[in-house]
Amino acid sequence: MQKHKTTSIRRRASGLILPLTLLAAWQAAALHDESHQYTFVPLEQIGAASIELIRNGELFIDLGASLRRTTIGLASGTLTGIALGAGMALSPFIQRLLQPLFQGMRYVPLLGLIPLLSLWAGNGDFAKTFVVTLAALYPVATSSFDSLRRIDMRFIELAKSYELTRTERLRDVLLPAMMPELFTGVLQAVPIAWITATSSELLFNAGAGVGNLMQNAQAGARVDVLLVCVLGVTALAVAMSALCERVARRVLRWRDQA
Repeated sequence: MQKHKTTSIRRRASGLILPLTLLAAWQAAALHDESHQYTFVPLEQIGAASIELIRNGELFIDLGASLRRTTIGLASGTLTGIALGAGMALSPFIQRLLQPLFQGMRYVPLLGLIPLLSLWAGNGDFAKTFVVTLAALYPVATSSFDSLRRIDMRFIELAKSYELTRTERLRDVLLPAMMPELFTGVLQAVPIAWITATSSELLFNAGAGVGNLMQNAQAGARVDVLLVCVLGVTALAVAMSALCERVARRVLRWRDQA
């Protein structure tokens, strides 16, 4: 037991080698000369900028706004993606009706739609959240569709032979079969949602959000504030991904017992 614990600690510690090396290289580049200090901001300056943004509350306000939009967009995109993917997989009519449009829209750059969405819906929260919803929808819809199409039809026939109702077949056969790949789609959607949320805030450039804070920092040549924003978004995205992975392990724990 003790040996296993020691090995686990060593593995985690080895994962810190590269980040610490990069931080040391960054600090060395920052202290090289004045021209490097503009591009490679010293770590103590980044720390001072973090304290400044925390004290005036600006960091919490903007990160909170981005977190809210990303969470709402991810949740609505996930639910819509499940319904769309399942509908196309289970209904030939829905597949014929929606799949050509869905496949075509997958190749449209979402951020390129922002000027059009701005004309239709303005620069408010709805437009930004809608872009995030679309970004999260595609990987979830694809994973839902693929997981249901790969189900062995013998299981469906077996469920019918036991005279299970549609609700029972959905609960006992379809949902367990699609869950592993569905969570894979959700985990893919999390970073995409964060990237889209921040980018939409940069392009819409209205209201609270990390993107707006980064835009103001760029205008004021505050590289330290830009880096604080990047670190804040990274921390929230990693935390959200870790939460989704934990939920997935808990929901899918039946696979280890099978």
